[in-house]
Amino acid sequence: MYKNRLFYICIFLSSLLGYAFGATQFNALDPIRVAPHIYEKIFENEQLRVLKVTERNGETAPLHEHPEALIVYLSSCAWMEKTPDGSPKMFSFRLGEVIWRSSTTHGGNTSKVIQDCSRLEIEVI
Repeated sequence: MYKNRLFYICIFLSSLLGYAFGATQFNALDPIRVAPHIYEKIFENEQLRVLKVTERNGETAPLHEHPEALIVYLSSCAWMEKTPDGSPKMFSFRLGEVIWRSSTTHGGNTSKVIQDCSRLEIEVI
């Protein structure tokens, strides 16, 4: 009887530890955790989360991931990125412009923002 109880306690503790580790891994690539100098949470509930993002030239956000999101630009924004073939490409958005972004994982590159960029990212959770 004692061995049986000990067995179930070990199973329970192992499950709890596995859940805790999994939850930690799930949040490991959260932009708020890895780049608080860029991402600020301003609202969250069970359906969505709203982040205020302020990117400046020379800032680097480590690897992070985003779910699908509606992005609303709070300022005019422009930055340079390299395309898969290595050539430079400029991206720009106007104040008030709204776009949809699919889920993505990115980061690790130093920002080449030409003009400081401020936007709201409304993430679907």
